[in-house]
Amino acid sequence: MVRKAAVTTVSNGSYLQGQANGRLPSMDSGQPAPEGKVVLKKKVTLLRGISIIIGTIIGAGIFISPKGILKNTGSVGMSLTVWTVCGILSLFGALCYAELGTCIKKSGGHYTYILEAFGPLPAFVRVWVELLVIRPAATAVISLAFGRYILEPFFMQCEIPELAIKLITAVGITLVMVLNSTSVSWSARIQIFLTFCKLVAILIIVVPGVIQLIKGETQHFKNAFAGNDASVMGLPLAFYSGMYAYSGWFYLNFVTEEVENPEKNIPLAICISMIIVTVGYVLTNVAYFTTISAGELLLSKAVAVTFAERLMGNFSLAVPVFVALSCFGSMNGGTFAVSRMFFVASREGHLPEILSMIHVRKHTPLPAVIVLHPLTMIMLFNGDLYSLLNFLSFARWLFIGLVVAGLIYLRYKHPDMPRPFKVPLFIPALFSFTCLFMVALSLYSDPVNTGIGFAITLTGVPAYYLFIVWDKKPRWFRKLLGK
Repeated sequence: MVRKAAVTTVSNGSYLQGQANGRLPSMDSGQPAPEGKVVLKKKVTLLRGISIIIGTIIGAGIFISPKGILKNTGSVGMSLTVWTVCGILSLFGALCYAELGTCIKKSGGHYTYILEAFGPLPAFVRVWVELLVIRPAATAVISLAFGRYILEPFFMQCEIPELAIKLITAVGITLVMVLNSTSVSWSARIQIFLTFCKLVAILIIVVPGVIQLIKGETQHFKNAFAGNDASVMGLPLAFYSGMYAYSGWFYLNFVTEEVENPEKNIPLAICISMIIVTVGYVLTNVAYFTTISAGELLLSKAVAVTFAERLMGNFSLAVPVFVALSCFGSMNGGTFAVSRMFFVASREGHLPEILSMIHVRKHTPLPAVIVLHPLTMIMLFNGDLYSLLNFLSFARWLFIGLVVAGLIYLRYKHPDMPRPFKVPLFIPALFSFTCLFMVALSLYSDPVNTGIGFAITLTGVPAYYLFIVWDKKPRWFRKLLGK
């Protein structure tokens, strides 16, 4: 494996390279960085950490279409049960990442933990798939929801033109990239504001729902478990949808080196965030069923809008705006976090060297942020986004399951590793089993799309040997990689 020398370099007077192999003095050792070093500063407080997690988890799904779980469970009672259980399982996964984040104090999330536990090849494959397909496609999808709902109030009587949606979406993506390239503090402040907007949006739904319950509107909860029986395949698919709705709890671990007092703040931020999100999700679904029947929910294109139109009249126009702000928060939080994965992978020698450079004045990993912009734009205007996400949705859970299995492996491989926060062993065992079960389920239920996704993931293996292991590269090839 090729690794960069641990030296500081200057590029055109604008950037300084981060130190190689993850050994940033001001982060890992607690010692101040040597004079001339430029590092990412510890600007993520507990509140900002909570806003990163909540602001990234809560996107458009809870407001638009929670019907996937209802469709696969067959009853109101089972759907609420699945929402609750998925929240608990996600909390288990988040607690596992809290342990990893407090004993391995490097940014990078999945990539870093796989690298520490299983070595460079699977870590490279993870970051390869994330950079080329998963992150650009995921950003484009959530951005399209932003573009559609920010325009919704202006096109109440007609269909929104697709070109208008894509143009507004492109502006939103560019704004997020500029914000994250310009200032860590401002991107964090805006994330706090957007997280507040998300919670207000949930309260706008939950409070009228509670009022409806007080009025006795409980007809849709009678015989809650009666209805179509969940099929053998339907129930696991409902859990798959639920786990996807909660995904995002791992993003704080992508910025571990920038968290103040990570031993305390990472576990606290994760626990507080997951409790808030789980309670919010369950209560939001309860509120929906006080006004909308199961059959009507399955027919609705945007459940929150349907709910608001029935109870709030003209105020329902505010709901699409809150959904758009929620999507923007997910875009901002995802970009902020994932750019650190690329930064760390470059620092380890797995991505082009320029991605590990930090802006001297702004102290942002500017190249690692803007590398996503052209790829996301290509996906937005030319890619079949939803097919790509279907191809690669299994890859996310495969690698998350691998990370949590790595926690168990590290317990035995390095029993003396300092662990300020430690979870009972049954938690990582149960969660890794759940992830691998969902991967196996996707192979069984959708072998074509999953097979294509598996093939795309495997392209990372020859890429690793071509770009990382092969030492006798031509000079022009080395220059292309920035080596």
